[in-house]
Amino acid sequence: MTLNAARTNSTPIWRTPLMLVTALTLVAACDKTEGNAAAPAAEVAKAAPAAEVAKAAPAGTKADCDAYAKSLCGMAGEKSGTCNNIKDVLAIVSPSACKAGMSDLEFSRPLIAAKGKVCDELVKKLCAELGPETATCKMVTEKTAQFPPDRCTSMMKDYAKVLGQLKQMEAANKPLTADKVAELNKTGAGEYGPADAKVTVVEFSDFQCPYCSRAAAAANDIKKKYGDKVRVIFRQFPLSFHKDAHLAGQASLAANAQGKFWEFHDLLFANQKALKRPELEKYAQQIGLDMGKFKKALDDGTYKAAVDADMALGKRVAVQGTPTMFLNGKRVSNPGDAAGIGKQIETLLAAK
Repeated sequence: MTLNAARTNSTPIWRTPLMLVTALTLVAACDKTEGNAAAPAAEVAKAAPAAEVAKAAPAGTKADCDAYAKSLCGMAGEKSGTCNNIKDVLAIVSPSACKAGMSDLEFSRPLIAAKGKVCDELVKKLCAELGPETATCKMVTEKTAQFPPDRCTSMMKDYAKVLGQLKQMEAANKPLTADKVAELNKTGAGEYGPADAKVTVVEFSDFQCPYCSRAAAAANDIKKKYGDKVRVIFRQFPLSFHKDAHLAGQASLAANAQGKFWEFHDLLFANQKALKRPELEKYAQQIGLDMGKFKKALDDGTYKAAVDADMALGKRVAVQGTPTMFLNGKRVSNPGDAAGIGKQIETLLAAK
């Protein structure tokens, strides 16, 4: 289970009188008649005909339901799973029920607080072990606030596994040591910009990974905007379940040997669903490569070791998936966010 899982439905918090069932309170009151808990249906109908019940119900409007939802969500947290459940339920509740519920809001407060208690306990427990000042604790605090209580309960049951995953995440987010930064920034195949640039962007990617195309677009934006102020290094990290990615990586290095890495790089990302050997040769021909040299490189596996070396380097710097990007050795949280990366680059360029 991960903190980024999609929201699931949870049991609404209010299966009690005066809340969701407010619309039924008048009928329910008939069942509460002292000494007549099981009054026959005919007698109930006689005692409170439907027309009289409807007449007695307080009038309400959609505005009452909007106000009711706003008040309850104010107690639960606007981004909480409980708030989402409240909005879902109130979308089908009558305005009269909403108006009646508004008259007894304090009934809900302790129930909502009890629902959120398990999520509060989860955050407190995780942050105590991760460190209250860590980026991972901050992420846990923000994300858990949006969870329905039943997910927090489930995570509590699987606490050791959840904590283990978060500790891995925190370890991966720590700044790299100087020796690892130096290794990361060594000249690589697929490089743009001067070696002495003030900012070095290193991207670990997989040509078959759909999310990597966003990072590739961001890297291209960086190259266009900053030119020789920034150095960009592309490193191979083909994932095992992307069966065509390793050969595509080798092909990109074969193109690099002929001085056309980035042209080939762009064609591969533009055609991620067509990366078999015949397509790779078609793209090579399209950008004017020497086809004899290109085919021989693939036949001989000339660049297989180079792709594997990038993968080994990625593992040493805790790359766990693609895309993964570093700016001067610091991991970027969202490699596909060109604007966000640009702000970080501006800060690094401005620094003395």
